Amino acid sequence: MELQFLGTGAGVPAKHRNVSSIALKLLDERNAVWLFDCGEGTQLQILKSNIRPRKIEKIFITHLHGDHIYGLPGLLSSRSFQGGNEQLDIYGPQGIKNFIETSFSVSKTRVSYPIVYHELSDGGVAFEDKQFKVEYLPLDHGILSYGYRVAEADHEGELQVEKLKELGIPSGPMYGRIKRGETVTLENGQVINGKDFVGQKKAGRIVTILGDTRKTKNSITLARGADVLVHESTYNKDEAQMARSYYHSTSHQAAETAKMAEVKQLILTHISARYLNKDIIQLEDEAKEIFPVVKAVKDMEVIDIPFVEGN
Repeated sequence: MELQFLGTGAGVPAKHRNVSSIALKLLDERNAVWLFDCGEGTQLQILKSNIRPRKIEKIFITHLHGDHIYGLPGLLSSRSFQGGNEQLDIYGPQGIKNFIETSFSVSKTRVSYPIVYHELSDGGVAFEDKQFKVEYLPLDHGILSYGYRVAEADHEGELQVEKLKELGIPSGPMYGRIKRGETVTLENGQVINGKDFVGQKKAGRIVTILGDTRKTKNSITLARGADVLVHESTYNKDEAQMARSYYHSTSHQAAETAKMAEVKQLILTHISARYLNKDIIQLEDEAKEIFPVVKAVKDMEVIDIPFVEGN
C-alpha cells in the first residue's frame, strides 16, 4: 500500500506544484489504484509515474472546486485509449455526474467502459467489501467537501509451516484445519491446537484523506487512529484568520487534528504556490511544534504505508 502525490498545490498549477490529486496504490492488495481528486493536468502527472490508467478502479472526489476536478474529463477519455475496459466507480458530491456527462456531451466523447456514479449524502459508508471499507463525512469548506477514511480489513496470522514440519506433519488438507484454529488429532494420536501454529493477526492499515476544510470535529472522527492522515496546509500558523475566511487550514490546525486523532503520521499537502523551499520547511516545523511525525510532500513523492508492529 502506497500513496503517490500527483499534485500537492492549492488553487492553480505552479511550476513546482500541480493541483490536487493523490493515488492510493493497492497493487499488492487488489492490483488496482484508487484516485483521490483529479485536478487539471493529473494525467500528465500519471505519465511521469508507473501508474497505468487502466488500473484505476475508483475515483473519490472530495469537492467540486476546479482544482480538484478539472482533470477528470481528460483522464476518463484517455483511459479508453490505454486499455481501460473495466468498470470505473466515481464517488463524490452531488453534481459530479452532471459535470462529467456534460463535458462528454459537449465534446462528443465516448468511453469504452461503464462508469458508475455514487453521489454521496451527509456521511456514511461509500464502499465496502471483504478487503476495504471507505467511510466519509462532510467537512467545513463553504462548498460541500468530504473527507474519506480507508480502512483495510485485518490480516489473518500466517500458518507457521516450519513449526508443523518439525512435528512431521506433511502439507495437505490438515493444514487448512490448523490454519482455521481447529484442534486436530494426528495419526500418532497427538492432539494439537491449531491456534498454537498460527501467527498473530495484523491489524489493517487506515488512511485518512481529507478534502479542503477548516478545522472541524469530523476531521478528527475520520482520522481517529489512522496510520496516515493527509491534511491540507494552505496557510502557515500566522495566517489563521485568512485560513478561516477562505475555509482552509493552517499548519498548526492540521497538527492539532493529527494530535487529537492520535494518528501515526501527518502528511501536509494542498500548499499555496506562494510557499517555496524554505517556506515548506517552515510549515513542517510549525506542525512539529504540536505533532512530532510530519512531512510536507512534493509532487510525485511516494509514501509507503507498512504494517506497524504491535497493531
